[in-house]
Amino acid sequence: MVALSAGTAAPDFRLPTVQDDQFSLREALARGPVVAAFFKISCPVCQYAFPFLERIYRAHGHRSLSLLGISQNGKKDTLAFRKEYGVTFPVLLDNPDGFAVSNAYGLTNVPTIFWIAQDGTIAISSVGWSRQDILEISRRAADSAGHELVPVFQPDEQVADFRPG
Repeated sequence: MVALSAGTAAPDFRLPTVQDDQFSLREALARGPVVAAFFKISCPVCQYAFPFLERIYRAHGHRSLSLLGISQNGKKDTLAFRKEYGVTFPVLLDNPDGFAVSNAYGLTNVPTIFWIAQDGTIAISSVGWSRQDILEISRRAADSAGHELVPVFQPDEQVADFRPG
């Protein structure tokens, strides 16, 4: 099974956050698009990708765009990951006893990142690390926020084009 592809309807879900709140995809989509980044704390490619997602969140996160992580680990380990990698965007917990949401999205590898348009359709389905996909997510986030595009990558950074998850 492969991750759901662009053009597919995103399965609805409700998950707890690490702050013990509840996140509803349906409610978030009523405000705007959603970027959902599935991860495991032990995944080196996730560790590589999340600081770049944080940059997008800081530059373009706003009330109408939801950028969030979906952890396949427990709360304690996920909180430690957030702290270590400087993640301030919301993080949800997919139940490790069955990974219901990860399975509904067809995950085979992490990270897997989806741009879910406001109509509930998946517009970007990115498995592993793809520099081009991150640039496109950043562009869409800027457009959604009505902001000028802020560079995700700094000129002095060596950023891989692709890394498998």
